[in-house]
Amino acid sequence: MAPEPLTGEIENATWGHAGIMAEIHRTAFPATEAWSRDVMLLQLGLPAAFGLVYSCTGMILGRVAADEAEILTLAVEPGQRRRGVGSALLRAAMARAASLGAASIFLEVAVTNDAARALYAAHGFTEAGLRRHYYTDGTDALILRSTLSTRAADS
Repeated sequence: MAPEPLTGEIENATWGHAGIMAEIHRTAFPATEAWSRDVMLLQLGLPAAFGLVYSCTGMILGRVAADEAEILTLAVEPGQRRRGVGSALLRAAMARAASLGAASIFLEVAVTNDAARALYAAHGFTEAGLRRHYYTDGTDALILRSTLSTRAADS
């Protein structure tokens, strides 16, 4: 059975979204990895940082420095996964980063997170490195990279 088409909207995250972003993050990650409202506020306050929220069920945070961007975190509530929310947020974040002058974008993902790795591969991310014991449980993280095009900025 095919997933239902997305009907919500992607909004620019503001400080007012920090609480719902933290709640989405809490549902999507183990307690030791979940980010609090205060962490969301801190991230949104970083220079050249941006956040996007999809209908209070998914969120993404990123930032741009010079011509590189980084996805800081992407979270989708478990009950909303495999419906295109993560993909829509990732596409929007890549377009935002390109519009802010980034030529490439990086992120870290747990080597054990097959679903996220598949999502990122579908969006052109390839392995660029490895961070050993990156996560609190000792899991390694892959560093993934994708080149951004001016087409991404126009989407």
